[in-house]
Amino acid sequence: MDKNARIYVAGHRGLVGSAIVRKLQKDNYVNLIIRTHSELDLTDSTRVKQFFQEEKPEYVFLAAAKVGGIHANNTYPAEFIYQNLQIQNNVIHQAYLNGVKKLLFLGSVCIYPKFAKQPVQEESLLTGSLEPTNEPYAIAKIAGIKMCQSYNRQYQTNYISVMPANLYGPYDNFDLHNSHVIPAMIRKFHEAKQNGHIPVNLWGTGTPRREFVYSDDMADGCIYIMNHLNAGDLLGDLCNIGTGVDITIKELALTIQSIIGHHGTIAWDTGKPDGTPGRLMDNNRLTNLGWMPKISFNEGLQRAYDWFCSEWGK
Repeated sequence: MDKNARIYVAGHRGLVGSAIVRKLQKDNYVNLIIRTHSELDLTDSTRVKQFFQEEKPEYVFLAAAKVGGIHANNTYPAEFIYQNLQIQNNVIHQAYLNGVKKLLFLGSVCIYPKFAKQPVQEESLLTGSLEPTNEPYAIAKIAGIKMCQSYNRQYQTNYISVMPANLYGPYDNFDLHNSHVIPAMIRKFHEAKQNGHIPVNLWGTGTPRREFVYSDDMADGCIYIMNHLNAGDLLGDLCNIGTGVDITIKELALTIQSIIGHHGTIAWDTGKPDGTPGRLMDNNRLTNLGWMPKISFNEGLQRAYDWFCSEWGK
């Protein structure tokens, strides 16, 4: 990407989108295009069409999505599948109609089968059943991947899909009803500490294993791919982005508890769902091309907690 290229970051206020904007600005890209939800509702096809016709972005990072943890996916399955399909359909189609040079679509690790062989390779896509608790979201993301592949095949577009490991970092959602596991734990342990180190209740058994990647590392990987790869360089135009390391949810809880300094007990509600038993991705496609994550897990968690304290935990 030329430093003066017109670059549209969809979802610039979110966890990954904000990190992509920070990285692009740090790397001296000077012509970024951003819109808030109130300025541009990406589920509205008419407004998206007008936006692309007026702004003519050359590169698109499609990081906008409706996201959430197990509770949110279980509670709002219709919203998760509808809104994500609408966003993807509108942005990808208008990117094609308006001659976007390259588009990067952000998927999710949950696109892979529930019992996929670990570490999960990109070739595992559609080889087994999905985890039921987030199936509507996963199906929407799979549709986005297939849409990118289909447009590449029929129209010779240059669209690449990336699958991040579980993400965390600044600008995450710390709402206890709709957040992912790390922000939910950070808030629970922080508030428990503030309230006299009361016990913290967590869902499931604590035994599932998860891989986590810090949002700034994810942004760095996305920009690296945008600058170094084209559709056709990767089988299926698909690439995992992760760290290659996983831990159990119980280990995660103990680590966050230590960072925050909570000295109470942890109670596990085993009647609540665990989700997928394992979720470690094969990161070889990207690391073989020279990219590696830079931020250690403990450092990333400390940064995420510091941001939470400055923005939420006042």
